[in-house]
Amino acid sequence: MFTGLAGLGRRRMLYAAGAVLLVLGLLLWWLLPLGGTSPSGTIRVSTGSPTGVYQKYGVLLQREVAQQMPQLDMRLVNSDGSQENVRRVATGKADFTIAAADAVEEYKLANRQGADALRGCARLYDDYVHLVVARSSGIRSVADLKGHRVAVGESGSGVRLIADHVLAAAGLDPRRDITPLPKGIGDAPRLLQERGVDAFFWSGGLPTAALTQLSRRFPVRLVPIGTDLVRRLHAQGGASRYYRAAVMPADAYPDAQHGNAVPTLAVANLLVTRASSGADLTEQLTRTVIDSRDRIGRKVHAAQRVDLRTAIYTDPLPLHEGARRYYRSVKP
Repeated sequence: MFTGLAGLGRRRMLYAAGAVLLVLGLLLWWLLPLGGTSPSGTIRVSTGSPTGVYQKYGVLLQREVAQQMPQLDMRLVNSDGSQENVRRVATGKADFTIAAADAVEEYKLANRQGADALRGCARLYDDYVHLVVARSSGIRSVADLKGHRVAVGESGSGVRLIADHVLAAAGLDPRRDITPLPKGIGDAPRLLQERGVDAFFWSGGLPTAALTQLSRRFPVRLVPIGTDLVRRLHAQGGASRYYRAAVMPADAYPDAQHGNAVPTLAVANLLVTRASSGADLTEQLTRTVIDSRDRIGRKVHAAQRVDLRTAIYTDPLPLHEGARRYYRSVKP
C-alpha cells in the first residue's frame, strides 16, 4: 500500500514538473522574437549633431543592439536634426531615426516624398525648447528678440522648425524682425560666449551636455516661454499642435537657473522607420529600445522618460506592424 502511494506521489510530481516546463516553454515562445535569431545585415540610423542628445542616445543604443542582435550592423549617421532625419527615412537614405513629432507632421502635411510610408516604433522622450541668452542680456521674452542676432538652428533641424513657429507666435517675422543665423548646438554656445549672437534656440532632452558645459564657463539665462505663447502656437494649427506647455525643472541646469524652474514648450520624440522595414527587425529593435531604458538612462537622462505605457502612442504616425507585435507580446 505504501509503495503504491509513493508511486502515485512520484507520478503527480512528474505531471506537475511537466506542466511547469510546458508553461515555461509557452512563455518563452511568447516573449522571444519569432524565430529566436538575431536579424542580420546592416541598418543606417540617422541621429543628430555630434554634441546633441540624439547622437549620444544613438551611440548607446548601438551598443545595446550589438549585444542583443550581434548579427546586425547598426551604423550611425550624423544629421542636422529632425527635419533631415524624417526626410532621410522617408526617401530610403536611412532605415530608422529619432525625430520630433512636429517635424514628422510638417513633412506629412507637405505631402513630401515617401510621407505615406513613414511608421512609428515608439514614443521616446520629450524635447524641451531652450531660449538661451547671456545673464546680463535685456532679453526677457521671445518678443524681445526683435532686432537681435539669433541662432535659429540649421536648415534641416527641428530647432529651425520650432524657432520659426515660436517667433511667429510672438508676432515676429523670422526673416525680417531678427537677424537669423543658421547655427545649431555645435556652434551657438561658443557664439553666444563670444558675443557673435545675442540669443540662440535649442530643442533637446534634459540636460543637454553642451548647455551644461556653457553654463559652467559663462553666465547664461533661460528665457521663459509662457502658456500664452502656447495658446498662440496651437492657434497656428498644423504641426504646432504637437507643442505643449512644460516646465524645465530647476535642477536641469543649476548654474543657469539658480533654483528656478522655467516655463517652456515640449514636443515628443519618436522612433521612426518605413512600412517596408522587416517586421522581425522592427519588433526586436523596439524591444531593445524599451528594455535598455535604464541602462541608457544612466548616461542620457532623457532616456529615463521612455515608458512602455506611453511608447505605443506614436501620433502622427501609425505603428509599424513589427512594433505592434512587440507591444502585444508584453501586454499584461
